[in-house]
Amino acid sequence: MTHRRTSHRRMAVAATGLAALLAGSFAVTQANATSPATDAVPDVLSSAEAGELAGSLAGLLSDEAAGGTFYDSDTETLVVNVVDEAAADTVREAGAEARVVENSLATLSEVRASVEDFAVPGTAWSIDPVSNTVRVTVDSTVTGEELASVRDSVEALDGLATLEQRAGEYQPFIAGGDAIYSSGARCSLGFNVSVGGQPGFLTAGHCGSVGSGWSDSSGGGEIGTMTAGEFPGGDYALVEYSADIDNPSAVNRYDGSTQEITGAAEATVGQSVERSGSTTGLHGGEVTAVDVSVSYPQGTVNGTIETTVCAEPGDSGGALFSGSDALGITSGGSGNCSSGGQTFFYPVTDALDAVGATLP
Repeated sequence: MTHRRTSHRRMAVAATGLAALLAGSFAVTQANATSPATDAVPDVLSSAEAGELAGSLAGLLSDEAAGGTFYDSDTETLVVNVVDEAAADTVREAGAEARVVENSLATLSEVRASVEDFAVPGTAWSIDPVSNTVRVTVDSTVTGEELASVRDSVEALDGLATLEQRAGEYQPFIAGGDAIYSSGARCSLGFNVSVGGQPGFLTAGHCGSVGSGWSDSSGGGEIGTMTAGEFPGGDYALVEYSADIDNPSAVNRYDGSTQEITGAAEATVGQSVERSGSTTGLHGGEVTAVDVSVSYPQGTVNGTIETTVCAEPGDSGGALFSGSDALGITSGGSGNCSSGGQTFFYPVTDALDAVGATLP
């Protein structure tokens, strides 16, 4: 079903490099699946509505019965992979399209966990609900004997995993919505939050360290202090405001307007999303994977959201959102906004839980 998190608990895409923003998209293969004939017509949904439906179905299907979900933007329906007709009936009754597949989430989760044993820096892996396999990708730094070893290990999984090579290098990007500065580094503000009644904001953990001071202009006066954060493992940080400064629950759209943020949600594969960052402004794309583990040179970040949205250094920490829903914090990736690439985002819901914050 929809992804289920445990602390740093999603193993889905691993990669190397320090790049807080990814762009581009992963090619997907057709799943070894069939769609049984049925008179039920799935509901037409927006990607946000599909995410809500996926969340509600998560508690109805076990990992042994389900095989993942994704949003089909062509038909505007939520597709739910299942392994038997009993589960398919449950899905259809809820208004989604049921697709009978061979591999359950339980099986694919075991395969995904095994990838960590042979992954090298520059590797990414995740469960791909479209192909109903575990997708393993490697960047351009994985060559020679390392590449051969990864390829052999994927082939040994007997069709349960696929391997793809990507241009560029996976790495976190130091830089990000509105620009924020600390010790000569520039990142982006993600989302304004409230902690114990006090205002603050979320950004990427790799942007700084606990105790560091932050300003809203290069060389400007301090507006807040980083009081919590994690990188690697996770990639989030909390900066609590020390100055009296406007802190709306909104994201800069870089066209003179803002997008109001009213809540946090989990991303769905196939969902249309936008990303705001201080280097490249506003860009859109699609969610291509969730529960992704990315292996940067500094270590692995677990549970990220993979997208086709582009990003560049300085966009780190910036906001990933869909409409008024906050989804993620820009972490890293490969490529740029000229040639494309992939970008990984740390889920906002996990970051809020970790620091005990809420959206204002």
